[in-house]
Amino acid sequence: MKRAPRGNPLFHSQSSKTIMKSLFFALALLLGLSGIAHAQSDALATCLADSTTGKDRKELARWIFVAMSAHPGMRDLAANSPETSEQINKTMGALVTRLLTESCPREVQAVVKGTESAQGMRSAFEALGRLAMAELTSNADVAASISKFEGYVDRPKVSAVLNPK
Repeated sequence: MKRAPRGNPLFHSQSSKTIMKSLFFALALLLGLSGIAHAQSDALATCLADSTTGKDRKELARWIFVAMSAHPGMRDLAANSPETSEQINKTMGALVTRLLTESCPREVQAVVKGTESAQGMRSAFEALGRLAMAELTSNADVAASISKFEGYVDRPKVSAVLNPK
């Protein structure tokens, strides 16, 4: 009497092995496409960074600041006139148009043709936003302003959490 193979019998027949090979191939292909999509958004992020100047990134940061100041919880922190907001939006529109149509059209098209075009575009522009914020926070005045809260931190309480006995 023949003994049944150990483990899952699905994986022991020749046709099952072929199915498994196909499955592994499909998974590898999907993972590869995911990597390509990621590489495409990385290439676009690099192009956006390389195609913007410090002035461009400051304009991006200004646009972000104005956009955030529209939130009801932030309105008291910034007084933007409608004219200022409109000018910043025009500047941002011109910057995005230049980046998408003149500076990085090949990279944009590669991302748009990819499997996750919306996420790829979002990732690339988020990377540019992080670069703009990093430039601003590297300014000595901004860094000093950021660190001012430290004078109000209850160090003994924080230390007790960080170094429990």
